[in-house]
Amino acid sequence: MANGMKTALLLGALSGMLLLIGDLAGGQQGMVVAFGFAALMNLGSYWFSDKIVLRMYRAQEVGPAHPLHQMTQRLSIQAGLPMPKVYVIPDASPNAFATGRNPEHAAVAATEGIMQALAPHELEGVLAHELAHVKHRDILISSVAATIAAAIMMAARMAMYAGMFTGGRDDRDGQSNPIALLAMAIFAPMAAMLIQMAISRSREFAADAGAAAITHNPRALADALRKIDSIAHRVPLDANPATAHMFIVKPFTGGGLLALFSTHPPTEARVQALLGSR
Repeated sequence: MANGMKTALLLGALSGMLLLIGDLAGGQQGMVVAFGFAALMNLGSYWFSDKIVLRMYRAQEVGPAHPLHQMTQRLSIQAGLPMPKVYVIPDASPNAFATGRNPEHAAVAATEGIMQALAPHELEGVLAHELAHVKHRDILISSVAATIAAAIMMAARMAMYAGMFTGGRDDRDGQSNPIALLAMAIFAPMAAMLIQMAISRSREFAADAGAAAITHNPRALADALRKIDSIAHRVPLDANPATAHMFIVKPFTGGGLLALFSTHPPTEARVQALLGSR
């Protein structure tokens, strides 16, 4: 519930930022156009991203005879979800993701590497995490966040051009300040990205908790996360940055300030949260 509230507050912050930019720019009509364009792009992504990303990673669908399919089916029943399509990615790096616009059109994909690296109960924890994403409709949440963030970036760019080429308007007349427009154009996209990444990290914690509820074995996922994180440093996944947020462990590393822009919480923080849920 805490992660749900945090997600709602962060989405509200994104929406408020979009309205603020529109107010500063004095052009609500432009803001609406920016939002509409962003919504159109992300609506297409929401409906078709599953096919695109599965093709991108050369994922192959497997049937009921495959152990991964059988494990996913058992966990889907435990989670009260429709059976998703199951795919195997021909890659030695251990990782997995879920995609699909809703539980009725979901897919779960796992690499060959993760099936070789993890014990069966650990792999169950990973699949349960992905099913929790499906159950929580995280694809929809991430699409909404991406839509608002993209609209903020486009509106901020419009505000920058307004400040540069029209000189803005004077504050003494109760109108926009060109310096404020330029500052907003610089900092708003960065703030939008930070909030969007914070939403992604919140959903990862929620999916971890959801996996523990499905399997009743949080330690299995905790052990799996540690193994995946360790092996992935030695055998990195050649992943597209645009899809990094989908995987159970981010394919890229980075600490310090870069952690603020990370789509995933630190692995050890996730482990501690899981072990604290016992």
